[in-house]
Amino acid sequence: MDFLPISKEDMERRGIEQLDFVYVIGDAYVDHPSFGHAIISRVLEAAGYSVGIISQPDWKDEKSITVLGRPRLGFLVSGGNMDSMVNHYFVSGRHRPMDAYTPGGEPYKRPDHATVVYGNLIRRVYKDVPVIIGGIEASLRRMAHYDYWSDSFKRSILLDSQADLISYGMGEKSIVEIADALAGGIAVRDITFIAGTVYKTKDISGIYEGIRLPSYEEMKAEPRRYAESFQVQYCNTDPFTGRTLIEAYPGGVCVVQNPPQPPLTTQEMDDVYDLPYMRTSHPSYEAAGGVPAISEIRFSLVSNRGCFGGCNFCALTFHQGRTVQVRSHESILREAEGMLQDKDFKGYIHDVGGPTANFRRPSCQKQMTRGVCKNRQCLFPQPCPNLEVDHADYLTLLRRLRALPGVKKVFIRSGIRFDYLLADRDDAFFRELVEHHVSGQLKVAPEHISDAVLEKMGKPGKAVYERFVRQYNRLNEQLGKKQFLVPYLMSSHPGSTLKEAIELAEYLRDLGYMPEQVQDFYPTPSTVSTVMYYTGIDPRNGEPVYVCRNPHEKAMQRALIQYRNPNNHALVMEALIKGGREDLIGFDRKCLIRPRKAAHRNEEHRNTEHRNGERRNTEHRNAKHRNAAKTPAGVRHVDLKSGKKKTIRNVHRKKGKG
Repeated sequence: MDFLPISKEDMERRGIEQLDFVYVIGDAYVDHPSFGHAIISRVLEAAGYSVGIISQPDWKDEKSITVLGRPRLGFLVSGGNMDSMVNHYFVSGRHRPMDAYTPGGEPYKRPDHATVVYGNLIRRVYKDVPVIIGGIEASLRRMAHYDYWSDSFKRSILLDSQADLISYGMGEKSIVEIADALAGGIAVRDITFIAGTVYKTKDISGIYEGIRLPSYEEMKAEPRRYAESFQVQYCNTDPFTGRTLIEAYPGGVCVVQNPPQPPLTTQEMDDVYDLPYMRTSHPSYEAAGGVPAISEIRFSLVSNRGCFGGCNFCALTFHQGRTVQVRSHESILREAEGMLQDKDFKGYIHDVGGPTANFRRPSCQKQMTRGVCKNRQCLFPQPCPNLEVDHADYLTLLRRLRALPGVKKVFIRSGIRFDYLLADRDDAFFRELVEHHVSGQLKVAPEHISDAVLEKMGKPGKAVYERFVRQYNRLNEQLGKKQFLVPYLMSSHPGSTLKEAIELAEYLRDLGYMPEQVQDFYPTPSTVSTVMYYTGIDPRNGEPVYVCRNPHEKAMQRALIQYRNPNNHALVMEALIKGGREDLIGFDRKCLIRPRKAAHRNEEHRNTEHRNGERRNTEHRNAKHRNAAKTPAGVRHVDLKSGKKKTIRNVHRKKGKG
């Protein structure tokens, strides 16, 4: 077992004259099943195809794309495990200081819009070699979309990258079918029949029962048309009911999306994760200190894919789908037993989960034969009557992992869907979660507490979260634990005005909690929430939505969540005045902040007290030091008031009693 070739020398050692595929990636080369490029390359290898890796090529140098030569069948391109723009920028637009997917965490080793740049780089050098793009960046941009970073409406990434095909979603099945078609002599322009792919054509006469979306020009001119288009796309993400979608562009070109690939069976999932991964980063990165991203996933286990949670700000519906796919216990245990042999394993499994850890089965059996409901969610606004809630399988898996010799603790760090947890009449999993799988604190994601905002998020109402908190605290008390909840909160999501932001601040006041970090809403491609942000329209019902776009208002909403931070005082005061809540400025315990002068005086008082305290402590230490220097241990001295002789230790003991 070895890493796949990254050089001509590696190819020679394997006896390869020409690779079938060259895979260009925006991440460092990590051969671990948590990395998409590792899965796709190993799946192709298992199917009999040779694959070489070009990691983070210099996009300014055409020679960087030629180091493995011309591939026999085609180039594969992925921007990386993260969208390259999210990888590079905070929501504020500031550059991130590091890239966890790059050796040594060095930033900017990949370009902005990496998939587009790599695709055009290949095209300049190899005019006629098929180019297939995939990964999250390509999947979420497969049709026309809003780009937050340029604040513009962009074409399908298929056109901008000059690629021939997109393999969207997880891609294991579609990539082998593409490889087989190319190896069979089918021209890439004629590969129009594979599920889970997107292609471009000027002839749509052979497409039956396809849905014509609004054209790119229509959507660019009228954002409402984009909202309508997105809703059609959202309702066609299921492999059982999804139809072919057609999007027209100027010049007679159409981008055509085939229905998704069917979900992997448990056996197929096992086969993917049983492939011979090296399970670490390429050794060429050791001098740079390795790849930071490997540290968290190295001792973590993927147990499932897909999510029927339906959060509107999440793109999982578009990427992995709503149908939950799971690995068998045996496959997961084999992987865990392999971890035990690692010299760096300390007995702690960091995570057992996926997009949502406690989803280990489809929401209902209908999904596996007739697909998910198009216009209905499984958990929102209330759990569906057909929802099958059962944690028994997940609980058994966790128990088996805990029982492995050498395992001290099994943590759950993937998200827990608390409304699904509460819907389970049996609290056995909840109890064991609290007892065995929490490391001092449990991170959960209520995201907000205003029901108006939660509705736009597709999240359960405030009352559901509060019921979860009560149950969590009750179980901790019963088990003699003192573990905390850490809620993830989001500011400036569509639907959130200053009124709702103040409502959240009041909730945190009553809770006595101030989060260390606050996440501003980040409009990433192919989410319902991003469509709301761009269009001001809820695509689910066509109704208008308030959108906070002004950077200053966004700063105020964020500051309200951290109103106790003195640095936020001016912003919080402005927000309260603007929101008509000056009653929250004052000295009452219900107030969020004090008036500016009083707050200033209070701060000065605290600083003065701090300085005086430091001075007193210093004087005390100095005096103590001087006395200790003058009076050796055990030497008796005279108390001038009483005339009695005492030792130093007797004085201290008496003081302790007083």
